[in-house]
Amino acid sequence: MWWVVAVVALVVFVATYLTWTAARVERLHARAQAAAAALDAHLVRRAAAADRLAEAVQLPQVRWAARMALEAVDGEREATENDLTRVLRELINGASGAADRTACEEVVAASRRVALARQMHTDLVRDALVIRRRPVVRVLRLARRQTVPAYFDIDDPNLAA
Repeated sequence: MWWVVAVVALVVFVATYLTWTAARVERLHARAQAAAAALDAHLVRRAAAADRLAEAVQLPQVRWAARMALEAVDGEREATENDLTRVLRELINGASGAADRTACEEVVAASRRVALARQMHTDLVRDALVIRRRPVVRVLRLARRQTVPAYFDIDDPNLAA
């Protein structure tokens, strides 16, 4: 009789573990997708702020880079964001007057938010990929319904104020 109780307890334990693991897989993938959406929103805000800055100080190169970042599709998004970061870094480092500095503060703040969003996205993608590599998840195909999350690899978007 005791072996029946032991088998039932083992089945309950295994079922609980598998349910918890499946929920964790889904939760990590949902958080990674939410972080990707937040990163995208921050990148759009930074590009819009750069576009407003370029319009205010009449800089066609910055405006072009901001427009390219706003209109980029998924395949070229990283390259256009890197171009925008490079152009903004040159602009911020070359800004000498107080008027230039005050006009750049919005772009610098948006770049800081992009850096934070990118770090959170990277951490969540790493965690989702790690849990996908677990043997139980692979054997039972617990992550089959979720798309594989991908890193968004861009230069450090922090700009010196």
